[in-house]
Amino acid sequence: QVQLVESGGGLVQAWGSLRLSCATSGRSFSTYIMGWVRQAPGKEREFVAAIDWFNGARYNADSTQGRFTISGDSAKNTLYLQMNSLKPEDTAVYYCAAQSRGAGSLYIPRTYDYWGQGTQVTVSS
Repeated sequence: QVQLVESGGGLVQAWGSLRLSCATSGRSFSTYIMGWVRQAPGKEREFVAAIDWFNGARYNADSTQGRFTISGDSAKNTLYLQMNSLKPEDTAVYYCAAQSRGAGSLYIPRTYDYWGQGTQVTVSS
């Protein structure tokens, strides 16, 4: 198992930047596919980005491509999400999540096995 704790959310103006962090403990996060998922009020959870440590591949949702970058520090067991050029529609609770290999498409939030408690990101216009 792996435990996940997010931090770094807050209030930012449109076109601003934030960096989210996800501290992990337990089983090494390099064992999993690690991702970020968000949920806006009244909406379903939405895939944001993911990274596969096995081959270093990174994946982004179309809505975050070119603006959000997922990365990690295996020595610190910490996952990051650098968010630039934020828009009001990026406002949501952002969750760090871990997917066991073979669980399914990394683009589908319900395939992730472990979740953090979430951190609120609010972008004002």
